[in-house]
Amino acid sequence: MTRLNLSLACWGYDRTEALQNGHVRPDGIDLNFQALEVEETFFRQAKYREFDACEMSMSSYSVTLARENPPFIAIPVFPSRFFRHSCIFVSTKSGIEKPEDLIGKRIGVPEYQMTAPVWIRGILQDEYGIDPSSVTYVTGGEESPGREEKLKLNLPDRIKVEPIGPTQTLTRMLADGEIDALHTARAPSTFYSEPDKVRRLFPNFVEVEKAYYAKTGIFPIMHVVALRRDVYEKNRWIAQALYKAFVESQKLTHEQLRVSASLKTMLPWQIAMVEDTIATMGEDWWPYGVEPNRKVLETFTRYHNEQGLSDRRLTIEEMFAPETFEQFVI
Repeated sequence: MTRLNLSLACWGYDRTEALQNGHVRPDGIDLNFQALEVEETFFRQAKYREFDACEMSMSSYSVTLARENPPFIAIPVFPSRFFRHSCIFVSTKSGIEKPEDLIGKRIGVPEYQMTAPVWIRGILQDEYGIDPSSVTYVTGGEESPGREEKLKLNLPDRIKVEPIGPTQTLTRMLADGEIDALHTARAPSTFYSEPDKVRRLFPNFVEVEKAYYAKTGIFPIMHVVALRRDVYEKNRWIAQALYKAFVESQKLTHEQLRVSASLKTMLPWQIAMVEDTIATMGEDWWPYGVEPNRKVLETFTRYHNEQGLSDRRLTIEEMFAPETFEQFVI
């Protein structure tokens, strides 16, 4: 029987390892799995649509959905989730001691539409009363100059965004006090090399993030798996086939993380961490599928709209292939 050849770009996560090594094969599909850094995948897909399916920034995907003839359709698989309180960095020259001190400041973001800053801005607004329009966002390369927004944005006037110079980097500007804070996905190098100049807003971020989860039940979604819509429309069965395969691959990871005979990771207290995570977040702490994630998704679409990235609030039903909303029952 002929199988469909599909390219899939996704970072080499533990939860996708079985797809990458072929231990799990999607029904009817031969995957050309390309394990790429997320920034490369996002850039190549947003600019050139090189892959049949790929890991994609939730925010970038949402930006494309709000436009005419959206080029992608997602399945409810979330390869990256992250509590982002740990990703708010401040310059020690800024005088910022608490979240409310961010009001009126200049805050660096590699791209305004990045998913991590969307969550950070939303959390700061909901939990600390910091309106996204109360600061100035400064965009550009974090470690290397020349980064630009991958997608053209049409932001409302109340959102203040300005690019940095062609030779500047946000990392250096933060350490030098040229920007007051940084919302990012990757820790800036100067946080490690110049700890007297750059620090976290929340040094006790684990405690803060656990309290946030206990209050909201939200484990923020960063990335989704998106299919090129033209590929999907030709073979709509691939949405369910890929979804099932991602679920099976993740299931294997859940099982392996509990094995104590030999540790799957290089974390010495892996078993303790797994047990603590289950005690805090439950057995299925990283769920796939629409319904277990509806609150998280609806919170994100609200943030996306409030921050001017989508001119209307997206519905969950338009975000995902309809074939993935229900499963058969015997």
